[in-house]
Amino acid sequence: MTHDADVIIVGAGLAGLVTAAELVDAGKRVLVLDQEPEASLGGQAFWSFGGLFFVDSPEQRRLGIKDSRDLALSDWMGSAGFDREEDFWPRKWAEAYVDFAAGEKYAWLHAQGVRFFPVVQWAERGGYFAGGHGNSVPRFHVTWGTGPGVLEPFVRRTREGERRGLLKFLFRHRVTSLTTTAGAVDGVRGDVLERCDVQRGERSSRVIVDDFELHAPAVVVTSGGIGANHDLVRRHWPRRLGEPPKKMVSGVPDHVDGRMLSVVRDAGGRLVNEDRMWHYPEGLKNYAPIWSRHGIRVLAGPSPLWLDARGRRLPPPLFPGFDSLGALAHINASGFDHSWFVLNQKIIEREFALSGSEQNPDFTEKSVLKSLGRALPGATPPVEAFKTKGEDFVVRDDLASLVRGMNDLIGEDLIDAAELERTVKLRDAQVVNDFGKDPQLTAIRGARAYLGDKLTRVTKPHALLDSSAGPLIAVRLWILTRKTLGGVETDLSGRVLGSDGSPLPGLFAAGEAAGFGGGGMHGYRSLEGTFLGGCIFSGRTVGRALG
Repeated sequence: MTHDADVIIVGAGLAGLVTAAELVDAGKRVLVLDQEPEASLGGQAFWSFGGLFFVDSPEQRRLGIKDSRDLALSDWMGSAGFDREEDFWPRKWAEAYVDFAAGEKYAWLHAQGVRFFPVVQWAERGGYFAGGHGNSVPRFHVTWGTGPGVLEPFVRRTREGERRGLLKFLFRHRVTSLTTTAGAVDGVRGDVLERCDVQRGERSSRVIVDDFELHAPAVVVTSGGIGANHDLVRRHWPRRLGEPPKKMVSGVPDHVDGRMLSVVRDAGGRLVNEDRMWHYPEGLKNYAPIWSRHGIRVLAGPSPLWLDARGRRLPPPLFPGFDSLGALAHINASGFDHSWFVLNQKIIEREFALSGSEQNPDFTEKSVLKSLGRALPGATPPVEAFKTKGEDFVVRDDLASLVRGMNDLIGEDLIDAAELERTVKLRDAQVVNDFGKDPQLTAIRGARAYLGDKLTRVTKPHALLDSSAGPLIAVRLWILTRKTLGGVETDLSGRVLGSDGSPLPGLFAAGEAAGFGGGGMHGYRSLEGTFLGGCIFSGRTVGRALG
């Protein structure tokens, strides 16, 4: 059989680009296929905030953060909660990834020109005992350039491979099956889709104009997860998170449809931990959508009051930024698909950010001048735009009017104004002293003990009803689909495993399609900053295994 390349990669997102870059450096001939137009090169990673998980980084040390590989691994295992036979390889990948994050990851990316914002963010704080879920210390490093900044070195390296004649991108090529000879995967078949000039992230045509068949000794699947396919999300939704919401918004473009996972299964690959997912309870409807049901995640500091649909506070430690899935499960149990943040202008100016490269143009454009504007009075322009244009925001001068606006937005009087006033006043009475019994205020004071939070992220505790801090703001929040934590089971070389646990010859997987390694290296929960990093690590691993 004549081979068209040494390796075929299915998926031109971050994991696929990293794999391809490593292969090109090794002198291999590579074909990279993707069903989307060239405008979407880089996939989901382009739209990300660019957060990366590092352990004991220079930025951490400059801020006085004491971190270590052992502490990070303890946090990871406490969050992952591995408890299944299928967790053998995910556990191995988790250990290897933490070693990477505490070892050469920083220097390797830095050598390729990747730089980071100097203040390390504290995501998924947990709030449980030391052995439970959450980051003991801040580890979320925002890439200077956000998602495009993470992609930049790998786009550069693959384009150089293209110029050298070693790599070819085949866009609008949708793989529908894998070919095999004598039990070994040796190629792909599929449809050529019509040319489509939509912009990045927009839904593209699925009109078929031709078919294709290509062959190589190795095929690598880096096609992403299922986040835009709400039918699949609901099919695999775990009972531990309650009933799947009737209404959700999407944090990923339409092409994140999970099609290739079925193709791998049909070829004999084993999918594991499909019920493990990572969705966010802080989604907004985008007032200027790019893809279907386009949602944006709110990255809030710990100060907003988080209420269920009836206006009741979420229990400790379900404060903003502490336990995403814990909050999601609690909200689902309420019988409603939405919840609320209640805050004021002073909090939104300091503590509200929006996830995504397009919502952070100062960082994405690497503009020092624009970034310095965050220190000026007022929220960032993207946040202010959502406050004035977004349908999920209610802004009023007094609490009674705010509650009327919240109920009007829902179309039902779910929130009792007198009861919410009592809740807020009880909370406000706790800010008179620098100590008290309200656990959220205790968490806020604890966060401000970290210099990065005190300087840039967390507002000094104050009364929500303080007129000088107004107006009052309510933000309706939806469940936002995002990541698949399970996926194709792989060994530590990225080889896809079959139902009997043995490798399927010729077939590899990396990135979200492989649960970021092994079929789910995060277990049940993520520490954040680990999705882009998981794509990088698993793609590099597979590229070097085949190089």
